[in-house]
Amino acid sequence: MDYNKLLSKTVVDIKPSGIRKFFDLLSGRDDVISLTVGQPDFATPWHVRETGIISLERGYTYYTSNAGTVPLRNELGAYMKRRFGLSYDPLTEITVTVGGSEAIDLAIRAIIEPGDEVIIPQPSFVCYEPITRLCGGVPVPVRTLPENDFKLTAEQLTAAITPRTKLLVLPFPNNPTGAVMTRDELLPVCKALEGTNIAVLSDEIYSELTYGARHTSIAALPGMKERTIVVNGFSKAYAMTGWRLGFVLAPAPLTKQMLKIHQYAIMCAPTTSQLAAVEALKNGDKDIEMMRAEYDRRRKYIVEELNRIGIPCFEPKGAFYVFPNIGVFGLSSDEFCEKLLNEGKVAIVPGTAFGEGGEGFARISYA
Repeated sequence: MDYNKLLSKTVVDIKPSGIRKFFDLLSGRDDVISLTVGQPDFATPWHVRETGIISLERGYTYYTSNAGTVPLRNELGAYMKRRFGLSYDPLTEITVTVGGSEAIDLAIRAIIEPGDEVIIPQPSFVCYEPITRLCGGVPVPVRTLPENDFKLTAEQLTAAITPRTKLLVLPFPNNPTGAVMTRDELLPVCKALEGTNIAVLSDEIYSELTYGARHTSIAALPGMKERTIVVNGFSKAYAMTGWRLGFVLAPAPLTKQMLKIHQYAIMCAPTTSQLAAVEALKNGDKDIEMMRAEYDRRRKYIVEELNRIGIPCFEPKGAFYVFPNIGVFGLSSDEFCEKLLNEGKVAIVPGTAFGEGGEGFARISYA
């Protein structure tokens, strides 16, 4: 077989995740402290695990409807209204997915055709650009700046828009920087989108993990719900990474098309996870508060200590990462992280894993 002729050039040209590169370097090593992967060190709350166990004991092991069980979608509708002031019809505007990652994939695939442009503020999570390329789309990175607290400005957005722009990714609270965007900061972005046919993919997986002000969803702002796809999930807020459960909220015409992709590619999210998620939504608010308080303690400590030893560190207002400036060492991000791994036995992720704008920085997970 000539695999060079067989394999998709688009896939071959995509670089592997820079996060996983460093995570994989740890395989088989027990002498390294790993601060790489964004996975809570908390176990899923017991009452949620117990619900999943009971569902298995009772034989609830069959497919659910493609969009997810109606009880779960009803709870999601109530949860999003209660926590973030968003109103979505559980039957026509909510789809349960295999993690937030599938929800992102559905959103991009439902919209992007070859040649369409997707504006992606960076540094940001690693999947937006590859998924765009897999659709034949053109990623348009926009470098957010430390002096703006790594937030997207309306001026940057306006400068990046062209007649080919189809989608804006809004990844806040942000991985890797921990930046958030407030209502007042989102309003100019909304204004810049007025009169366009550009959709917004708002990745809000860290919406429950903000420190200070509560998260504001751009979908809750005037005129934005009709053009916004909200992605969220259970991995971060409820420490349910291995349950692989997310959800996507969107106007019915968008949901209808995303659901078709989901039907053919996935069928449905895991039944056990869906049943456990209902319990998390109903009775998990105190779990969120407990974990957020602990992350906040760690956040304050690590920012203070990094600055104390001469490594400048922006104070994150969301998620569970810090993004210190390691330029003082005179090494590239990759060189610094490799040296820290090999000589200091500590693993962190180079900022370049999150886009070229991450050069000179590194991500440390305090989860």
